[in-house]
Amino acid sequence: MKKFYTLIDHTADICIKVKGKTLEDLFSNAGAAVFDIIAERQRESKKDELKKFIIEQEADNLDDLFINWLNELLSLSAAREVIFTEFRFNTLHDTFLSAVAFGEASEDFKINTEIKAATYHELLIKKSAGGCSAQVILDV
Repeated sequence: MKKFYTLIDHTADICIKVKGKTLEDLFSNAGAAVFDIIAERQRESKKDELKKFIIEQEADNLDDLFINWLNELLSLSAAREVIFTEFRFNTLHDTFLSAVAFGEASEDFKINTEIKAATYHELLIKKSAGGCSAQVILDV
């Protein structure tokens, strides 16, 4: 499977750069990258075992929204013992998102890395006619 993110060497933390054709792709790819780093699938889950989470976030700006999104996913993952594998957006603009995140039981995965939080340190989000990209440091 082709990776949609790049790991960047960083001391004590993990830095990733994520791309997407649209803002929705960027947020979805960032969420997928985080959970790809956290866990490795050990067995296929049944479609009826997927857990659905409605997520709404409001923020003052795109940077805050991006960090809030990733940290909400991390928080829900820890509290509900799920690994998120799919994301669908109903609404997404610079200050608001409404999405559905689908999670699978963490017991179906081997946990490789614990990510505590997405951070603002060296956060960089770019939007252009060619797509969107983000660089974010993950606290491990």
